[in-house]
Amino acid sequence: MNRPRQVCAVVLGLCWFLAAAHAQFSFTDQNSVSSLSGQFLVTSVEDDTSFFHDPSLAANTNLVRLKTALLAVAAERFKISLWQELGLPANATWSGKIYLRLHPARSLDETVTITSRPFLNRWNYEVDLPDLISKTRYARALSGVLLLELANRTARPGGHSAELPCWLVDGLAQQMLAADGDKVVLSAPLRKNNDLPVSRINQSERGLDALAAARPVLQSLPVLTFDQLSWPTDAQMAGNDGGAYLACAQLFQHELLGLKNGREKMRALLGGLPDYFNWQMAFFRAFGQDFQRPLDVEKWWALQVVDFAARAPGPRWTTDSSLARLDQLMSVPVEFRSGSNALPSHADVSLQDALKNLDPAQQDLVLRTKVRDFALVELRLAPPFGELADGYRVALAGFLGVPQSSPKGTARTAGTPHQGTAMQRKTSLAETLAKLDALDRRRREAETRSAIKLSGNSNPGSP
Repeated sequence: MNRPRQVCAVVLGLCWFLAAAHAQFSFTDQNSVSSLSGQFLVTSVEDDTSFFHDPSLAANTNLVRLKTALLAVAAERFKISLWQELGLPANATWSGKIYLRLHPARSLDETVTITSRPFLNRWNYEVDLPDLISKTRYARALSGVLLLELANRTARPGGHSAELPCWLVDGLAQQMLAADGDKVVLSAPLRKNNDLPVSRINQSERGLDALAAARPVLQSLPVLTFDQLSWPTDAQMAGNDGGAYLACAQLFQHELLGLKNGREKMRALLGGLPDYFNWQMAFFRAFGQDFQRPLDVEKWWALQVVDFAARAPGPRWTTDSSLARLDQLMSVPVEFRSGSNALPSHADVSLQDALKNLDPAQQDLVLRTKVRDFALVELRLAPPFGELADGYRVALAGFLGVPQSSPKGTARTAGTPHQGTAMQRKTSLAETLAKLDALDRRRREAETRSAIKLSGNSNPGSP
């Protein structure tokens, strides 16, 4: 599907952007603190802004109040955690100097600016941070500048700074928060009690499962495709989609690192970024043994999210919620133009219309996404809608000619091959349309029976 390709590089919409600087960095402010390794220099402007006196801020545990000394320690810890996630030793050498400059926050959604500049045979970086910031933006900024520092070590003199994939920056940022949040986020107290500084901390022990918070999100919200992960919107990066993008980014990079030699391949991806203006070229060069084209990534990603969600599917949805979710899956959003110069209009069409009218490339992507989404909801839908979702999934998988095994724990539809059985042939269009029509009739009958049952339960005088 065609859409404008916004350069994500390290430009992350509302959150922060990467720019090439052409002047020397200037640090004349007071309160400068150097980190233990010397890679970070933190400076701040003294200004007790009245913005912090808002009493509602003290109760917001998602906010971090940054101070020079605390940030110098936290940044070093964040670096070590990120390096270890990528398979680098904690005592590995660094190349580029990172200047963290704090300024008084003016709002809670300020842009965090990362400026990179070549200096002799290396790159240096300046990160302009508000001193009151959300944990997501804080982690995104540190993840982005540290990944840039790793990637630009291989940049040729006179070359360009690396373009980072958004999902890698945000995915690792979320992983650091989930796995080591109490170590890499050090916040100054936001309020005082009897003249003593007080900070409120909510801490959850998750054991070794750093993906615990992502699981319920991905079980309840539509999962992004690889294409959507590659070009997220500002709203998604701000978390206004219920956290679906951030959860998908975390799981996506986690599963990539779990591939054979995944950490080595990820480091190869970073090292190859300065050679290309498009990060996808470096991605397929680094992960060439696993993926040859975007469709290969989409297929692999679909299997990972279904397997991940099925490990702990959670409670079943109510009948009303199941009906709403299944209805949502039955439609396909499309764009069309009434004339060659007309603006595109949006509409929802049925699965049958998508089969009959979409071009092959669009059809393949849409149907594979639907197969994945039906598999994701099967374990959560109330009876008999889980069985119906399984039927739709099997019908579409048959048309695509892909394996149609059910997620573990799903009740099989009558006539469905046992788990692990591969398709022997692709189902024809006519056969698939007939199966979908039959499933639609069963769905309408189930909806009617459920409505009658709910109506009877709400009437105390009913038999």
